[in-house]
Amino acid sequence: MTKNPLSQLASLGEEVLGKASQNPTAARVLHSAMQLKDHVDDLSKRVRGLEQLERRIVQLEQRITTLEGAKTPAKKPAATGKPAGAKKPPSAPKTD
Repeated sequence: MTKNPLSQLASLGEEVLGKASQNPTAARVLHSAMQLKDHVDDLSKRVRGLEQLERRIVQLEQRITTLEGAKTPAKKPAATGKPAGAKKPPSAPKTD
């Protein structure tokens, strides 16, 4: 029975990995490469999370800008020059 080229390549790859795992130096290199892959995956997840946060910040900033632009200034009480709670001192009776 003849194997197709893909299955031959797969079996050859399995043999190479089997032999490489028996060699201590190759095993360390393989282990380091797997750790590097895990770290890259972790960093890419973090970057995706940061991108989502940045999009959320942009949305919130737009909402704030919209709310600030739509806000009408509150009416201020008319300024009379005196505080609202201050009363006039009673005037002395005039004697003519």
